[in-house]
Amino acid sequence: MKPLNLLFRQGHVRRGLLGAVLAAALGLACAPAQAAAFPDHPVRMVVPFGPGTTTDTIARIVAEAMAKPLGQQVVVENKSGGGGTIGTAQVARAAADGYTLVMGTVGTHAINQALYKNPGYDPVKDFAPVAFVGQTPTFLVTGSGSGIQSLKDLAAAAAKSPGVAFASAGSGTSGHLAGELLKARLGGEMLHVPYKEGGLAVSDVMSGQVQFMFYHPAAVLPHIQAGKLRALGVSSARRSSAAPDVPSIAEQTGSDFDLVAWFMLYAPDATPEPVLAVLRKAAQEALTDPQVLKRLSGQGVEPGGESTRDLPGFEQAEIAKWSDLVQKSGAQVN
Repeated sequence: MKPLNLLFRQGHVRRGLLGAVLAAALGLACAPAQAAAFPDHPVRMVVPFGPGTTTDTIARIVAEAMAKPLGQQVVVENKSGGGGTIGTAQVARAAADGYTLVMGTVGTHAINQALYKNPGYDPVKDFAPVAFVGQTPTFLVTGSGSGIQSLKDLAAAAAKSPGVAFASAGSGTSGHLAGELLKARLGGEMLHVPYKEGGLAVSDVMSGQVQFMFYHPAAVLPHIQAGKLRALGVSSARRSSAAPDVPSIAEQTGSDFDLVAWFMLYAPDATPEPVLAVLRKAAQEALTDPQVLKRLSGQGVEPGGESTRDLPGFEQAEIAKWSDLVQKSGAQVN
């Protein structure tokens, strides 16, 4: 006859195994039901930058388009500050139920990893990619009255004392790092002048206070068309569809110069797969709508091919590339 305590332990083990099996079965049964019920109230899309920024405009286009397939409103909420770290960190800590998303960027999910000692989140471990929204090159622009009419002119001006100055929307931004890479490619003296706001930097480039800057198409194309700015090149390896007559820096220098700003929609990492599937399907439907693509194109955004892109692999490669640029530039925040 088995001792009473052995019988108790065996019964406890059997009950534990049975409980685990039942829990697993219940989880499998609940997964479709969870997806079927999601969403039953509005979804929040956090923009980690201020209203009126390129990221904000893109997020509002995508949010409006996703509302129809989701059957619920997608509410855009701006949480700016800290170069995008504040709003992004908030989403990393949010409930992983699919009701809180973030419109991530090359800044929040690639550059900030190296730029900030403690951004408050891990761009890879804390998030699950939902969709690659698109990418956009930055335009290298100078004031129309600067006398600099080509990349060769810019290189010549940088070679003379005291050199040239370039503006950016802040230390460690994609525009700053693109300027540093250009300096490495062309040589000469190029002094970085960081601004608190990109619009102010554009104004000073137009007035000739600084000689050039890299900035988003949506912000500079109207000034180019008005004759106030001159485009010397684009930062992507290929020409931009927004201005196909402007040559890329890569083709002008015969180098591997290839920097683009990009936008990716994320959910918190632990979001259940059935919920992610619903979000991804809605995003894919939105991002293949011709009208949505037209509106994004108006912002200089080119489609990202989210159905075939290896999103985690792409992000890891981008983190490595931009981290190298941050290190070489010496940029650091907190």
